[in-house]
Order: sequence, then structure tokens, then C-alpha cells
Amino acid sequence: MYTFDYQHPTDRADAAAAFQGDSRYLAGGQSLVQAMKLRLASAERLVDLGGVADLKGITVDASSVTIGAMTTHATVARSAAVQQAIPALAELAGGIGDPQVRNRGTIGGSLAHSDPAACYPAGVLGLGATVHTDRRSIAADDFFLGLYETALQPGELIVSVQFPIPDAAAYIKYKQPASRFALIGVCVSRSAAGVRVGVTGAKSAAYREAAIEAALNASFTPEAAKAVQVSPDDLNGDMHGSTAYRAAMISVMASRAVAAALAR
Repeated sequence: MYTFDYQHPTDRADAAAAFQGDSRYLAGGQSLVQAMKLRLASAERLVDLGGVADLKGITVDASSVTIGAMTTHATVARSAAVQQAIPALAELAGGIGDPQVRNRGTIGGSLAHSDPAACYPAGVLGLGATVHTDRRSIAADDFFLGLYETALQPGELIVSVQFPIPDAAAYIKYKQPASRFALIGVCVSRSAAGVRVGVTGAKSAAYREAAIEAALNASFTPEAAKAVQVSPDDLNGDMHGSTAYRAAMISVMASRAVAAALAR
């Protein structure tokens, strides 16, 4: 690990002021710290957001669930309010990593890092969430740009994530046994605005699978999702699964997600 300056602000204004030059915000640290230890990433200054209280917490109203950026995965998973409003979101959070990761990792950190196999990006896209920063609001469809790349500008801080409450939703992933990252993860939701299908693990960043969305808008059934033949073009292929394997698994996971959503 390279040397760096460490800042521990206690409010958002101090956090923004501390972000100068070659800086990185430190949320849960479950990805950034590991990369820095291996010297795969570096920064002259880390701004630790752990002491910023107004970045934590969960608010639920009649139409949406809003989660503070520094809220941990474990907190989301245990929240009775989230379990009642969007059970798929609580289950997604409860399936991330292991207990250590869930108790340290945060929703804001996960989205800002934009790992191509992380669970939250699929949930944000599949549920049609909005990412609120200290500067603006960004629709999920505009947030993920590429491999570890998002629409966030240097120094822009995620404040909260707002999820509209769907009529039905579920997240299903086929996980890599060692890392518990998604080889393929699919979040399906149905609301008055239509069906959304967010996919992670398949490309350089999470994305929406339009072909399955079209099929499910016509018939919201597991059979309709499973019948879609997803193109393997532009999908990831590696030692864990070929492009063709991942293409087939997207339809399978989507089918299982629809079944789980209907079972609620």
C-alpha cells in the first residue's frame, strides 16, 4: 500500500472541503482498501465518510424507499420497513458477500465502485432507482457508464438512493462460490411504468436486458423470460463461464426472479 493522507470529516460540508487533489472517498472500504493493499489503486488522500451521520439511515413512505449512501448492506437486509416495502431489496442486500462485508460495505460505496459483478447495480437498474448526490439527481439508467465507471464527477458525493416501490420484484443471482459475487444476477420488477430487468455479472457494467423486458411486458411469467434467447455478443467470457453460458443464465435467472416475484 502506498502512503496517503487520511481525513475523517463529521459532516458533508467538511467531507467536500477535504476532497482536494488526488483524493478518494472511503465508504465501506471493502473494495477500495483491498485494491490499495495490492497497489492496484492509490490516492494521495482518503476522505473517510464513516463519521458523517446524515449519510446514514432509511426512510420509507407510501411510494418509495430512500437509503442513505453510508447505510450498510446488513442494515438494509435487517430493516423491517424495507422487508415490507421492497422485500427484493432486503434480500439482495442480505446476499452480498459474507457477514464482514455486509456489516462494513455500504450502498453508496458499492454504486460508486461499480464492480461489474456487484449486486446493487442490478437492483438499482431493475427497480428504477434514482441516485441523489450533493450536486444533482441521476437516474439509474444514466449512472453506470462502463467498467468501474459511473456518471459521478470528481468529488461528487452520493447522498442517498431512492427506490420506487414496485408492484412485484425479486433478485436472483448465481454466485461464484468463493467470492459470492454474481456470475449472473438479475433483478426483475413490475410496476405501472412497466417491467424492468437489471443484469449484473454479464458485461463490463450492469445493464438492462431489453429483450426480456419486452417479453415480460407481454406476459409476466417465468416461461416468457426463459424463452428469450439473449445474444452472447458483448458479454463477458472467462474461466467461470463462456459468453454463451452467461447468455443462457440471464434468461434462467430472470425466469427464477419472475417466479419469486409472483410467489410474494
